Amino acid sequence: MPVIENAMKKKLEAGENVFSFNLVVSRYPAATWIGKECGFDWLFIDTEHNSMDLDTVSALCLSALPLGITPIVRVPGHEHFHATRALDAGAMGVVVPHVDTPEQARQVVENCKFPPLGMRSLTAPVPQLGFEGMSAKDALPVLNDNTFIIVMVETPEAIENVDAIAAVEGIDCVLVGSNDLAATMGVPGEVGHDRVVEAYAKVIAACEKHGKYPGMGGIYDHAIMEKYIKMGARVCQGGGDTAFMIAGGKERMKFLNTLKKSQK
Repeated sequence: MPVIENAMKKKLEAGENVFSFNLVVSRYPAATWIGKECGFDWLFIDTEHNSMDLDTVSALCLSALPLGITPIVRVPGHEHFHATRALDAGAMGVVVPHVDTPEQARQVVENCKFPPLGMRSLTAPVPQLGFEGMSAKDALPVLNDNTFIIVMVETPEAIENVDAIAAVEGIDCVLVGSNDLAATMGVPGEVGHDRVVEAYAKVIAACEKHGKYPGMGGIYDHAIMEKYIKMGARVCQGGGDTAFMIAGGKERMKFLNTLKKSQK
């Protein structure tokens, strides 16, 4: 059976943490190979904060699937078609932003999981099964098991409701959107603030209680990353294409600008 394994999920089940390569400005499938070469576990393909279209998303997912770097798409909203079209196009999971209530979390599961867990509509053979024409009876349990659902909590309301959100069957990960959370808490940019630390503690405790994976988003300062990972964050963003290119380019130019012109 040509099922493509969700390597990210398997690694989590083995007790390891997973780190993403965030694709924000990259549009060419070579980016997935670069992410794999760097050692990242999954792709955070962002369609919330850029102009990336579905055909590009599909090309990135199809490139990633045989490499063993798991393609996960952050969708722009809660509408069912954002998530299901990405999943039909080859994504092995979705990140849904701004989930504040358990009712919203249950709707995400209903949108993304096939019966009996949800109400996702069946489609033709899909990339995650190698386009094998499997029977629905065989295919649906496999697809449900391999589809990794991440919901983002980004407001004080979401943190207040996080125990109920984490309890929703079908949710795999509750990921803290650290920058939006800090902003809505009135401490913009202070992702290491005591109130944000307390929020992380609540999310991690709720996930541990309900058998879900706690996630960390939007933090790239090494000391703060280490703090939250040591607290228990398991599904983490490792860094994005834009930041890596800027950092690498600036470092190179810092060196080049130290060189003196030839005195010919």
